[in-house]
Amino acid sequence: MTTTQRYTFTDRLPAEHYRAALTADISIGLAATPKTTSPMWFYDALGSKLYEEITRLPEYTAHRSEEGILALCADAVAEFAPWRELVDLGSGASEKTLLLLDSVETLDSYVALDVSASALHGAASRIAGNYPHLDVTALRTDFNQDLGLGDVAGERLIYFSGSTIGNLRPRPRRRFLRRLRSQMRPGDALLLGTDLTRAVPDMIAAYDDSQGLTAAWNLNLLAVLNRELGSGFDPDAFAHQAVWDASAQAIEMRLQSLVDQVVPIPALDREFHFVKGEEWTTETSAKFSPDRVVAELAAAGLGLRNWWTDAERRFGLSLSTVM
Repeated sequence: MTTTQRYTFTDRLPAEHYRAALTADISIGLAATPKTTSPMWFYDALGSKLYEEITRLPEYTAHRSEEGILALCADAVAEFAPWRELVDLGSGASEKTLLLLDSVETLDSYVALDVSASALHGAASRIAGNYPHLDVTALRTDFNQDLGLGDVAGERLIYFSGSTIGNLRPRPRRRFLRRLRSQMRPGDALLLGTDLTRAVPDMIAAYDDSQGLTAAWNLNLLAVLNRELGSGFDPDAFAHQAVWDASAQAIEMRLQSLVDQVVPIPALDREFHFVKGEEWTTETSAKFSPDRVVAELAAAGLGLRNWWTDAERRFGLSLSTVM
């Protein structure tokens, strides 16, 4: 634990966490049929920069829609309960969170959770400087394993923004929501962001934009694996794809092998075979109807208390509490 004059930084991840998680996911995912790996490996320095640029694209509406909704509903969220603590899951730069911090005047503490130490330090330093009355904690952890919900005197608001919940596949998503519910107490609430289903071409365009940024982001995964695992991926031997899986109600980003190829990954002491046309799923982003959000929350033991969306019904924010 490191305490600055303005905030506390706690690292709950072992030094080898990234490497161990990466090798396990790639080893299992590339041996599976179909090949499927986690999107968390996109976010090296270049990948994070590309993602920030993607959120500003005209085709990518989730970030702007959520920010607009939050600007309109933050006061209503503040009035729902005298929140004492705000927990920010997967906080990143915490930009949208500022709207809540400006509205919720009863807060004593703010806790940001993320796997990126640099993002946490940047966000925590800025928030601690701008909101000196808050006890600010930056917690480096993987919220899929450690939610970091400690004891707090009074009501707690948990904010899970940006439709990140959609990156979890159905079974892990159910487990995550049940685990979150098990650590919530009466009086706590979850403010959850979800990307909503709409016209298929509009959804696909957000993952296959005209400037090619999402394609570059997807293909950058190969550079990450080459650097971190010494693998021999040739980016020119793969093509970016974005497809709508109607059965899963999700957009999938994939890398399609353009040739028959064998790719060595020395760090795993393995080779992986790709046939021409084979598709490797690198990200799944589930899209939701309001009814689906309510049903999944209810299955975890959370009851919907309020719902907000934008005029185009592209994004939803739900406020739920323990049932």
